[in-house]
Amino acid sequence: MSVVAEKISRSEELMSLEDKYGAHNYHPLPVVLERGEGVFVWDVEGKRYYDFLSAYSAVNQGHCHPRIIKALTDQASKLTLTSRAFYNDSLGEYEKFITNFFGYDKVLPMNTGVEAVETAVKLARRWGYAVKGIPDNQAKILFVEGNFHGRTISSISASTDPSSYGGFGPLVPGYVIVPYNNLQALENAFTDKNVAGFVFEPIQGEAGVVVPDEGYLKGIRALCDKYNVLMVADEVQSGLGRTGKMLACDHESVRPDIVILGKALSGGVLPVSAVLADDEIMLTIKPGEHGSTYGGNPLACKVAIEALNVLKEEKLSENSLRLGEMLRAELRKISSDRISLIRGKGLFTAMVIKEKDGISAWEVCMKLKDNGLLAKPTHGDIIRFAPPLVMNEVQIMECVEIIKRTVLSFN
Repeated sequence: MSVVAEKISRSEELMSLEDKYGAHNYHPLPVVLERGEGVFVWDVEGKRYYDFLSAYSAVNQGHCHPRIIKALTDQASKLTLTSRAFYNDSLGEYEKFITNFFGYDKVLPMNTGVEAVETAVKLARRWGYAVKGIPDNQAKILFVEGNFHGRTISSISASTDPSSYGGFGPLVPGYVIVPYNNLQALENAFTDKNVAGFVFEPIQGEAGVVVPDEGYLKGIRALCDKYNVLMVADEVQSGLGRTGKMLACDHESVRPDIVILGKALSGGVLPVSAVLADDEIMLTIKPGEHGSTYGGNPLACKVAIEALNVLKEEKLSENSLRLGEMLRAELRKISSDRISLIRGKGLFTAMVIKEKDGISAWEVCMKLKDNGLLAKPTHGDIIRFAPPLVMNEVQIMECVEIIKRTVLSFN
């Protein structure tokens, strides 16, 4: 048996292990990755690929960024976890750093993005009762159509995607859904005095990089002020440089009452998330009313500080803005009736594929994989392009050529 055949059998063996012993809650592309560096990943056969998903924007700083890995390993050899039963020597430093970095009074550290969303919803409800004066158990939280905030029962209760919530009821009460990018509908809903918060993605990621009209974010801020409702921005995927600003809300210079962060907050090396708010909101939750064993662990604190420093010092937001404009301009030059739309902001781009001759976005992604670029469809007809923000112009143009060659090969 040849060396290549042996390696291929190893790849098939690893995929079959997942199929046999793992839950079937994902449908990955058939590629087995074993190493990553910067904008590249390598499979077990040694083939190199451009990563155009960045672990759903968790690896904005690039795979295995040396500064972040050093922060991880240095701290891992000293102390990893104390729980919040005790103080540790890293948490206070991190809390001061991140609150100053984003301009908020307080941070509540968690682990995964969906945990941070749950935390923000709890904060909004508690603030609604303690500050706004909503009667007990009557608080409502508004969400938008097409949202994605995670897979917990609470988050799928806000979803309008049947594949998320179907077969998992009963769902959480007190959630109201309004159209995205529709300020009039939002104001109509805000006339209910029991509305405590409005949770939204400034740019919808899982929905297919849906960018709202200019002025939508400022309009949300104005309406939240008018009706005394908390503006809660889920920046787990759209934040931390992905759209060309540190936060997507920065594109319209608006300051949410609550900001939710995750994914790239650790540069992709471990789960770290955070909820930022000012004292009036954050201090409504008292000791024993919310927490997490791993939230604020020393390892996460050191990693998150370095991950944020890398984003700022390497000017990755600026790079994202510049290269994103270049990417979309080049993609729009591809002459193919299979591409119905290109949209996005920063290095957060969607290519909408018109299914033709049985060729869908999945088939396009499979061919992209063969040609050395990894991306994944969402909602059947949309390919999301979100490479690490450390990419350069030469690499972007090489990727454009791969995408162009792939799409035109179906003509």
